[in-house]
Amino acid sequence: MSPENHKPLLYMYFAPSSLKKKKRVKEFILLELQVAYFSRMALSDLLYPDNPKRRQELIHLHQELLDCMSTNFRATNELAGVLNEHLGCTITHIQMRESSTVKENCDIIIQAMSEIQHQVQKIDSDMKEKLEPVLYQKLYDIKEPELEKIAIAHKVFSIILGEVTSTAGMVAIKLLGSNLITLTVSKLVSLLAQIGASVLGGISITILGLGIEMILHAILGAMERNQLLAAVRSYEKHLAEFKAASEKYQRAIREVTSSVRQQVQ
Repeated sequence: MSPENHKPLLYMYFAPSSLKKKKRVKEFILLELQVAYFSRMALSDLLYPDNPKRRQELIHLHQELLDCMSTNFRATNELAGVLNEHLGCTITHIQMRESSTVKENCDIIIQAMSEIQHQVQKIDSDMKEKLEPVLYQKLYDIKEPELEKIAIAHKVFSIILGEVTSTAGMVAIKLLGSNLITLTVSKLVSLLAQIGASVLGGISITILGLGIEMILHAILGAMERNQLLAAVRSYEKHLAEFKAASEKYQRAIREVTSSVRQQVQ
């Protein structure tokens, strides 16, 4: 065998004659990194046998977070649609961006919720401006019949918008009389901001398609047992609070939208 046949494998792999030399260099480097990463992960599992279980918990929690966020996107769009159709608002619908991070998607929802808050506060201001003080107070008096409140609100929107749907007054009253804006949205916005600022914020929402080990590498890197356990507990705390606030938010929106459907029927 000639001497050139004894050239190192690495030299042959990156031979100058190769038309894809740069691509092969990148592939080789990536392969080396993956081998090194999986070696460290295997050593970590050997030293801390419960790590694989913790990793599975993290993956499950991450999927729950994404599912919850996706539901909030749909609920927000549903409420925006009602406001746009019946109260003359122009709130832009939002979409979950799979190529973005958790934080970036949190920011999208926060912006939409802030716009909804602004619009509902404007509704309240319009009511206060157009109504006599006594009539305005009736809108918030729990003893007043809801039908009377709806009639008052509808009259105001007929003046403001000129032509409104028959459900406009009802939508306004449902929003003003609920905790959707004063409590529910504010709480959810606060939690979204916390999640975005946490270790979860920098994770891409598409990470689930990359495989278990690469997900964990993106979330935590190679962690020792106490670090991994702390991360799981932190994730659980954020998720529990977020799910509870999301359920209240979604329930409040269902009350409004179901009332709209009943009114239309």
